[in-house]
Amino acid sequence: MADIESIINRVQSYNPQANVELIRRAYEYAAEAHKDQKRLTGDPYITHPLAAAETLADLEMDAESIAAALLHDVAEDQEKSIEELASRFGKEVAGLVDGVTKLKLADFEVEPDAPDEAGRKKRAESRRGAENLRKIFLAMARDLRVMVIKLADRLHNMKTLEGLAHDRRIRVAKETMQIYAPLAHRLGIWKIKWELEDLAFKYLEPKAYADLADKVSRTRREREEDLAEATEMIQKHLATEGVEAHIQARPKHLWSIYQKMLREAVDYSEIYDLSAIRVIVNRVGDCYHVLGLVHDLWMPIPERFSDYIAKPKSNMYQSLHTKVIGPRGEPLEIQIRTWDMHRLAEFGVAAHWQYKEQMRGRDEFERKLSWLRQQLFDWQSDTKDAGEFLHSVINDLFTDQVFVFTPRGDVIDLPAGSTPVDFAFRIHSDVGNHCVGGKVNGRIVPLSYKFKNGDIVEIITRSNSQPSMDWLTFVKTSHARNKIRSYFRRLHFGESVTKGRDMLEKELERQGLDVAALMKSEPIAAVMKSINFQSDEDLFAAIGNGHVPAAAIAHKLRGDVPQPAGATIVETAKPSGERALSVSLDGLDTLKIVRAKCCMPLPGEEVVGYVTRGKGVALHSLDCPNLAAFRASEPERLLNINWTESNGERYATHVYIKVFDRIGVLNDITAIFSEGKTSITGAKVKSLPDKTADISLTVDVPDVAQLGALLVKIGNLPDVMRVERVSDRKARKGS
Repeated sequence: MADIESIINRVQSYNPQANVELIRRAYEYAAEAHKDQKRLTGDPYITHPLAAAETLADLEMDAESIAAALLHDVAEDQEKSIEELASRFGKEVAGLVDGVTKLKLADFEVEPDAPDEAGRKKRAESRRGAENLRKIFLAMARDLRVMVIKLADRLHNMKTLEGLAHDRRIRVAKETMQIYAPLAHRLGIWKIKWELEDLAFKYLEPKAYADLADKVSRTRREREEDLAEATEMIQKHLATEGVEAHIQARPKHLWSIYQKMLREAVDYSEIYDLSAIRVIVNRVGDCYHVLGLVHDLWMPIPERFSDYIAKPKSNMYQSLHTKVIGPRGEPLEIQIRTWDMHRLAEFGVAAHWQYKEQMRGRDEFERKLSWLRQQLFDWQSDTKDAGEFLHSVINDLFTDQVFVFTPRGDVIDLPAGSTPVDFAFRIHSDVGNHCVGGKVNGRIVPLSYKFKNGDIVEIITRSNSQPSMDWLTFVKTSHARNKIRSYFRRLHFGESVTKGRDMLEKELERQGLDVAALMKSEPIAAVMKSINFQSDEDLFAAIGNGHVPAAAIAHKLRGDVPQPAGATIVETAKPSGERALSVSLDGLDTLKIVRAKCCMPLPGEEVVGYVTRGKGVALHSLDCPNLAAFRASEPERLLNINWTESNGERYATHVYIKVFDRIGVLNDITAIFSEGKTSITGAKVKSLPDKTADISLTVDVPDVAQLGALLVKIGNLPDVMRVERVSDRKARKGS
């Protein structure tokens, strides 16, 4: 077990000026806070923060990061406030602790056959996990040390996972494989990445892990003999040429071997490059000299050479990679790098911290990291939906990558299969929105062109261009897809705002009210506040989409209208297919009351009755277009009616939804109706060639308020472009 003095000695060995007193005080505070606490393994709790701090010392991190690792659980487990930590250890340490403690367990998947209650619980857990992940990504974007500390924390948790129940072990291992290991890779911290992957592999696929570990163990002696022979040959050859180098053998970790077996559909016995030889030299020029000497010794395998020195990976990794036919006629991988490159490859961003940089080269370092920071911001801001957010992160993190270059030489990593449109949106939303073409290696390519490693990409834009729905058929990144969808959602929102404003102005004019006065910001703001809308545009859009009747808003703007004296409640005959309506009529006896098919009003809306010939009274909403004709031709047939809500009664209404077509979108929509205890009595779905779909639903609701609340929730789904209530006639035509 690590102890604080060995950690302090390690820190002083790589940074004699480090504030080790800060580390010692943090340890004493944490030890006191955790003194009566045990881990589920039975170990004293302080062993956990000590282990995390030891990992950070091995990564040669700064004193503030190590102090934060020692303190990272006192805020959550021992209820020590961040303010108290700031007063004792400084704002920098307290900020790091705050960022680290925000990420808790997240259950990323909902079992498809789970009962409704269990499914809702899992979705709620997933949403909580997603929100926590958002917070840490935001903290990471500001200070990447947060994630380095969290990785050290997770590494020790994975090493002591046996203390948890089986289902929780699986959940933590899955989270580690989906989020933490890919992030370690993105940050370039190979030292932690491979340990996390192997530990997660052990719990997620225990049989495959045990079988592979046994096979690797049984062949280790033979591999070591092969590597010793190859190492000796390289050492002698380099000495002859006067090249000073350190040579080490690097065994491949179990997860990478297993992935290669699956990828190439081969058995363990058919994999020969289970280890690699690493040659570490003093200068960049020596790297290329060693490469030539290695190729003098053994035959290089064609197309198995990569120059990551000239073209570094996006996590700043640099090395020369070559594969040769080794001394025993089998493939042998050789990596050649300088000591600085080696430190970066093992420690990633941790190798660049400020105390070592001493401000020299910091601008270049920050510029290289800016792309990672931008992606962190993109992930956490693209969508409000928790499920979509987690899908975006996992999809972009946990896929094969392709590395391309900007014209100025910055490396951009994208999921394999990405296109110029993905690249454009990664650069900036405005670049994506105005993209018309792309140049790759100086040649114009179609927007659907799929990048290859090393491509140099330039985006062509025009100020009057806009995204195309066709882009959704070939873009690869979640970020680009979300931005394209967002553009079209905003486009339809603007149309709805214009339509709603026009509808309200016409209704005010029809009622003989002062349109100019009532459409000013003060009256609109008062009404907006009374019905919980955030802005006047949201209110107008709700009117334009049919969520809120224009007549109802007009009545609110002019003030309450007194109810007629002597109004009575009338129980009516039941319309076909619905229960009886209850209305308040101005001095009339019981009549047959029906809802007009042209507007299908609901309780809560302002209505007018139209006395039909032989069919009783038809209820029309005040903003029904047919009322204007009735007022002009037969005003004597119109009745003032106050429709009162009837307990337990529900009324059919039609809803039209325009969506981006994807698997599960209909399920997301119906789940909202289900959670709102609203029955769907009819449904029609039509998929279109442009990757959108039209969904027409008939639902039973008690009143216009509940319908409006449901439509707002549906409109907030990330794949919904437009949602509106439609008439019976429009529904029959298919919207």
